Amino acid sequence: MGIFARLAALIKSNINDLISKAEDPIKMLDQAVIDMANQLIEAKKQVAIAIADEKRLAKQAEGEAAKAAEWERRAMMAVRAGDDALAMEALQRKKEHDALATTFKDQWTKQKKQVDQLKMALRVLNSKIEEAKRKKQMLKAQYQRAQATKHIQETLAGLKESNALETFARMEERIQQVEAEAEAATEMAEETGDTLAHRFDRMEVQVGAEDDLVTLKQRMGIIPPPEAPPPQPEAVRVDAGVPSPADELTELTQKEQEELATALAELEEQEQAQQARMKR
Repeated sequence: MGIFARLAALIKSNINDLISKAEDPIKMLDQAVIDMANQLIEAKKQVAIAIADEKRLAKQAEGEAAKAAEWERRAMMAVRAGDDALAMEALQRKKEHDALATTFKDQWTKQKKQVDQLKMALRVLNSKIEEAKRKKQMLKAQYQRAQATKHIQETLAGLKESNALETFARMEERIQQVEAEAEAATEMAEETGDTLAHRFDRMEVQVGAEDDLVTLKQRMGIIPPPEAPPPQPEAVRVDAGVPSPADELTELTQKEQEELATALAELEEQEQAQQARMKR
């Protein structure tokens, strides 16, 4: 292979490679559909011309047949008039129009056959164009999916090559370290503070919760209510100049005495519960 042939092949291959890289499948498909639509328009024009020629030939054949019939009528009229020579001339003209009518009819038959073939080809072309349009949408969707997949794979490859993932891992480790330091600081603050006060605070919270639980169970009827204290014997009133506290108690009404007894019972129950908690 000569140097010029090799150079031509090299130039041609480079040009083809540039063209292939510059081709956009979406635009190429759209342009192909546009080209086929233009071809369909031109084919319709050609078919329309062929149909017009067919109709023109049919009208010409009908016209010549009508003229032949007219000259035959004239020949008959000349025969009735007794002019055979004129009748023969009319028959001669009739033959000429019959020949033309036959010629136009033959051409019309051939033209009609061709028009039928063109119509069939036009329908096939139209079907192919509609199929190409549907296929174009499918190919466009397929190309877009492929482009999206390619873009995702390139992005993942870029993430693997970059230090973004390493940065995330390092920051996660740092955050966990900060959380551990915060928990350690909280624990140290609890250990170095007033531990005795903390213990009593926790105990009071626990005791309050237990008392609330007992009260709730009593209200729900799960455990019996606290027993009322036994009634106190009435004090003997001694008449004296100065009234004693017992005299004041005897002077209370029955309702006030019951309220006082209930209060004393509750106070005694609280003291017993407090002593029980202290024993724990």
